[in-house]
Amino acid sequence: MHKDIPVHAIWLAQDDPKKNTAVRLSRRNDLKLHERFNQLPRRGIILEPLCGKVLGPEDHSLLLEEGGSLVGLDCSWAQIEDSVAQVMRRTKLKPRMLPLLLAANPVNWGKPGKMTTAEALAASLYLIGREKQARKLLGAFRWGEQFFILNKEPLDAYCEAKSSSELVDLQFEFFDIERPE
Repeated sequence: MHKDIPVHAIWLAQDDPKKNTAVRLSRRNDLKLHERFNQLPRRGIILEPLCGKVLGPEDHSLLLEEGGSLVGLDCSWAQIEDSVAQVMRRTKLKPRMLPLLLAANPVNWGKPGKMTTAEALAASLYLIGREKQARKLLGAFRWGEQFFILNKEPLDAYCEAKSSSELVDLQFEFFDIERPE
């Protein structure tokens, strides 16, 4: 029996709290929501989609063996650059982004990478081998199971990757995106 990974989110209050996935998960006690930076965990990984470094097998031990926390950055996609800059100046958490996956939430359904905080956290948990915890998180949403159905092949392939670079390369097998030169 695995111990659950501690899951947190920094909430910048940029969108409607009634529709916010991190707010809903905190009400269900599935994650700890923070409005202030000084209450964030000191060790772990923060999901930050602009950092350029994919959450890979090299990062797993920080969460699985060293007691690190998984932290989602909950902000509006419209304000992502400013939000990332604001948050990353004030934390020592390791920034990581996810490999490409399709969003299943009603707002961005089918769009590569445009995931909610809940989807990003669940994808991360899945990638580090905590599928049960990932499914519990997305179980809070009527579209949650759709995320795993839409992304089954890439998620399973990403889980098999032996390194971040292999993970990055795998994206090109599933998504029609330009390979950087």
